[in-house]
Amino acid sequence: MTLFSKIINGEIPSYKIAESEKFYAFLDIFPLQKGHTLVVPKIEVDKIFEVPDTYLSEFLIFAKPIAAAIEKSFPCNRVGMVTVGLEVPHSHLHLIPINAAADMEFSQPKLSLSKEEFKAIQDLIISKL
Repeated sequence: MTLFSKIINGEIPSYKIAESEKFYAFLDIFPLQKGHTLVVPKIEVDKIFEVPDTYLSEFLIFAKPIAAAIEKSFPCNRVGMVTVGLEVPHSHLHLIPINAAADMEFSQPKLSLSKEEFKAIQDLIISKL
């Protein structure tokens, strides 16, 4: 069972943003920017292009209103999307509020946020959905 499956099943706590029958979205606990959200399918598939076709198009449709809520929540030019997928063997999308491409560089230091800050970010994004 992957780390993300444990999060989906509630075995590991998360700051949930949205959930459907097929997908789960939650705040990245090592964010590049405030509002950095992960969207994952509830099935364990390692690589994004191995996700079944029936899920693949719905993946973006599920992520679309979340990206819009992130954009309304934080001053940014847009919400960037990255599908690196090396950290956890479970396909996922990173939705990151950005003003420049450099805002999505994973080599930069991650933000260190308190539980209160994560909760405030979670509440803000959910309020914009």
